[in-house]
Amino acid sequence: MIIQPGIAKANMGVSREDVTFEDHPLNPNPDSRWNTYFKDNEVLLQIDKDVRRLCPDISFFQRATEYPCLLILDPQNEFETLRKRVEQTTLKSQTVARNRSGVTNMCSPHKNSTPSSLNEYEVLPNGCEAHWEVVERILFIYAKLNPGIAYVQGMNEIVGPLYYTFATDPNSEWKEHAEADTFFCFTNLMAEIRDNFIKSLDDSQCGITYKMEKVYSTLKDKDMELYLKLQEQNIKPQFFAFRWLTLLLSQEFLLPDVIRIWDSLFADDNRFDFLLLVCCAMLILIREQLLEGDFTVNMRLLQDYPITDVCQILQKAKELQDSK
Repeated sequence: MIIQPGIAKANMGVSREDVTFEDHPLNPNPDSRWNTYFKDNEVLLQIDKDVRRLCPDISFFQRATEYPCLLILDPQNEFETLRKRVEQTTLKSQTVARNRSGVTNMCSPHKNSTPSSLNEYEVLPNGCEAHWEVVERILFIYAKLNPGIAYVQGMNEIVGPLYYTFATDPNSEWKEHAEADTFFCFTNLMAEIRDNFIKSLDDSQCGITYKMEKVYSTLKDKDMELYLKLQEQNIKPQFFAFRWLTLLLSQEFLLPDVIRIWDSLFADDNRFDFLLLVCCAMLILIREQLLEGDFTVNMRLLQDYPITDVCQILQKAKELQDSK
């Protein structure tokens, strides 16, 4: 799923597959391996852009993994890494980036005023793989195996904490298998939350809109005064709860705190009902500030959440859960 058509497969008992009359880079046939390869490149470029800036507050993802994929890195195999594939891919047309909101961002690679994502971080020398490259491979393979959803921006924020947890395990025997373990857990987690990333399901009972409204209906039951204040200021849950719920709060707190929250979430059989209570608790814990603030102040509070003590938040969510 990763190698380029036509690349030699030495040491695997398979002869070289050269470009043929039946299949070649200019073949427009939808079943062409080359056609698939070029379409995959569009997905890969978006993944690459996102994983290179994963968790910028720590350097972990920029550092080299102790357990790179030796099969791909072995020069005798002549396999290209995804990193090289990105570097070699030049899109003369516009680069298209699709985000979760369905917005299509188009920008010419040559007119971008910001530095290219390829230049944001120093790339490790050949023979080494950065942790972000391992995450990139996980997301790319997931996209290939799940063409119905493929890759949507935000998935990188879901896989990041999972990989970090496995890749920093003090047991080196377990740490060695961080990539496979992460892929397994990410696939299973996405099976439960994938509807959040499918825009056509937004307004269904399993969609993200229903879940955002559930945050407000829960708040209405627990704190009517605060609920009415947010309604009065026309602060819709889409303005903040969309990110909270879709990314499982991974953007609201530092990575160690995210892992602490996820530990409680995943330990709960009704984990996503508990997530709604956590979101509700986050609102109630800053109720005094929200009740005093105007629209602008409150939007800033909700989009840059001020409380960093996640144990306090989880304790409040547990109280809400017990008061049902």
